[in-house]
Amino acid sequence: MNKNVKIIITILVLIVVAGGAYAVLNTPEDRSFGQKIEDAGNSLDEGVDDAARQLEDRSPLEKMQDGYEDATDGDAD
Repeated sequence: MNKNVKIIITILVLIVVAGGAYAVLNTPEDRSFGQKIEDAGNSLDEGVDDAARQLEDRSPLEKMQDGYEDATDGDAD
């Protein structure tokens, strides 16, 4: 295969993978209200604000952002 063809195919594959990742990370949440209440109860030891956040509809990307912020907020707990 020609070098230019390989580059074009690689770029197209990267675009498809990036599009798929974007779609998966922004899918709407499908937890029931009971599951949200259970998760909020389990998160009470992390603080009321974290427990309240469990009641909101959040995408997987938003959940990862929250986990990152919780891990880097400087709290030892």
